[in-house]
Amino acid sequence: MKIRKFFAGTCRDALRQIREEIGPDAVVLSNRSVANGVEIVALAEEDLDALAGGDMPTHRPRPRPAAHAPIFATPVANAHDAAAANAFAQTMMGELQSMRGLLEEQVAGLVWNDKQRRSPAQGEILRTLLAAGFSAQLGRALLEHLPEGSDRENGIDWVKQALKRNLPIMPNEDDLMDRGGVYALMGPTGVGKTTTTAKLAARCVMRHGAEKLALLTTDSYRIGGHEQLRIYGKILGVTVHAVKDATDLRLALTELRNKHMVLIDTVGMSQRDRTVPEQVAMLCGAETPVQRLLLLNATSHGDTLNEVVHAYRSASAEGGGDLAGCILTKLDETTNLGSVLDTVIRHRLPVHYVSTGQRVPENLHVADREFLIDTALSAPVTGSPFVPAEEDLPAVVRGVDPNYSGLFASSQPSGEACFG
Repeated sequence: MKIRKFFAGTCRDALRQIREEIGPDAVVLSNRSVANGVEIVALAEEDLDALAGGDMPTHRPRPRPAAHAPIFATPVANAHDAAAANAFAQTMMGELQSMRGLLEEQVAGLVWNDKQRRSPAQGEILRTLLAAGFSAQLGRALLEHLPEGSDRENGIDWVKQALKRNLPIMPNEDDLMDRGGVYALMGPTGVGKTTTTAKLAARCVMRHGAEKLALLTTDSYRIGGHEQLRIYGKILGVTVHAVKDATDLRLALTELRNKHMVLIDTVGMSQRDRTVPEQVAMLCGAETPVQRLLLLNATSHGDTLNEVVHAYRSASAEGGGDLAGCILTKLDETTNLGSVLDTVIRHRLPVHYVSTGQRVPENLHVADREFLIDTALSAPVTGSPFVPAEEDLPAVVRGVDPNYSGLFASSQPSGEACFG
């Protein structure tokens, strides 16, 4: 009987040694992690009976193990062997996942090379999108529908039209201002809610007069939070009311029911704050319908923006209804506008206004597709350490995110954006 121990850096190398020295019918008795690798104890199948005590009937045929892999002796002798078997299984899973990733990368490279052969400009177009701040997922979705044979100039024009067609914006400011109603501006801390509230208030005053507008604030956390809005209100000649809870809000909206428009400046809350649903519930609990506008910081990373929309949209769904749209802020401070545009395209969240500075009301503008997309794609491609090189592109072209499915199938503009 020959029981042997095999040492190797990985399970795969150890199993290869076992197959070479004992054969494909080898039986693995135990395995464990050791310094610099793993230790596997194995023996030949014909020696297994001797190990068991030699009392196994010789006339009973034993099932033969599969030729392509060793078998494991059962039951496990003790707790140590059980732990070792579990560690071995986890190591094997890691090895398999590593092999899968390698195969996917190789397949992605082959697919990318084929696409490059059919449309050489795809690499330049994808790098342009990544330089603008758009996600690799959106870039892949666009390249899936890019007309074959497009050069860089025609390809970029097609991409611009596809993005413009799918960027949701407010159809008409006149409808919003003429309709009036109650609007609450929500979002994380520091996104510019109070200043944007004042800018919207100024636009409303210019159209309907100060007597038709009222301002509310729920910001009782920041020192001087009320005073900032009161100063704006005094300049505009608009009354400002502070509310502390849902009861205060219902009473205030009842008293202001004759106003054409009411703007609510809410307290800033991180998307990870557990009280976000409570804030939304307070707005939804008012007898008067409150339309909620989410403010998105254009300087934020795409993952952060995605998390913000998820948090506030989920809270809105729990409270009833959905976000009415969004306002993009700090456009004057961002280098890459693509991240925030990618977010609103993915979530089909209509953009109402964009803010380009601190001045009230000059730095608030109605969202314009042409301006937003052209500005985003004007970002320089060269010189940025965050834009992948041409040889790195195959690693970012695996699969298409289902959130973009069907968005870019048509190459011709069709008027309004394709969102539900």
